[in-house]
Amino acid sequence: MRIAFIGDIVGKPGRKIIEQNLQRLRDEHKIDFVIANGENASHGFGLTVKNANELFKVGIDVITGGNHSFDKKQDMFALLEGSNVLRPDNYPPGLVGEGIKTFEVNGEKLTIINLMGTYCMPFCENPFNWATRLVEDLEEKGIKNIFIDFHAEATSEKRVMMKMFEGRVSGICGTHTHVGTDDLQIANGTTYLSDIGLTGCRDNVIGMDKKVPIMKATTGLGGHFDIPKTCKSILQILVMDYEDGKSVDAFKIKFLSHKNEIIITKAMIE
Repeated sequence: MRIAFIGDIVGKPGRKIIEQNLQRLRDEHKIDFVIANGENASHGFGLTVKNANELFKVGIDVITGGNHSFDKKQDMFALLEGSNVLRPDNYPPGLVGEGIKTFEVNGEKLTIINLMGTYCMPFCENPFNWATRLVEDLEEKGIKNIFIDFHAEATSEKRVMMKMFEGRVSGICGTHTHVGTDDLQIANGTTYLSDIGLTGCRDNVIGMDKKVPIMKATTGLGGHFDIPKTCKSILQILVMDYEDGKSVDAFKIKFLSHKNEIIITKAMIE
């Protein structure tokens, strides 16, 4: 089973580079299933029904979320009730939707778990204790292929999640910061990457136009973040091969649109 994970999709530039390149990359690398974090896919904040359907049509199988999942509440309520859209499972109980779902891929079961960290994040349940219950339940059910999108600010939280479930889940990849990290590895059959980085504009500030972030940094006055009308965009994909619940190979693809260039980084095997 070969699955792929796309980092935080930021606005129209992120959706556009996926639309233009994902199916080709799926075919070229023989990818069976694609997960993408889409909490910033609609003008940088939240996800609309229209944009979700666009992403499903161009090759994404399931969309995960994070702290911006409910920025467009009515759209998200509709998506969580009827689409392959997840939100962090450790949001407080009683909220619509869920953050765990099992799929059939090439005759095997694959479970996707979406969790959110605690540092600088909205109120949520303890993700580590929550994950423990989820993984133990999946182990009892005999489900071996498990991927976790851990949406968190702190790399330390992401690393703790890795050390807790190393050898027990197939893959853990961090999202949220929009900045890719250089620690792709496979340890005891678990692929790990602290943060995959964004898919969208790479030459501004976390996919947003630089003007307001610079103003806030220099004067303390904020404003509405906008998506640049033109930019150099990037598509970042983590590709993982699972066999009997273990990652046996992994690599990251970075596609730079303005250069039409692909950079591939192989995972370190511990």
